[in-house]
Amino acid sequence: MIPANAEPIPLAANPWGQEVLVMHPHRFNAAMEAIGALRQQKTVVLNLSLMPADEAQRAADFVSGGAFALDGQQERLGELVFLLAPHHVDLSRS
Repeated sequence: MIPANAEPIPLAANPWGQEVLVMHPHRFNAAMEAIGALRQQKTVVLNLSLMPADEAQRAADFVSGGAFALDGQQERLGELVFLLAPHHVDLSRS
């Protein structure tokens, strides 16, 4: 299930060749939907900056473990912004 607050990026604007979801959850339960999207082989940009600090830390720990369990990848893009990608997506780090 795709979260209601996710913003899909059209394929034409997306170098990964698949849909990328941008999520801005306000509560921990909404952040959990990022793992569901990753399970569906979606790439997710997760911005936790709208969450209370304790919930943001809990959500960051949860999605990190979820990405590991699904053999996915996680990259920190900012203080509270994360990129979650399935294992088949090639991420270049510079």
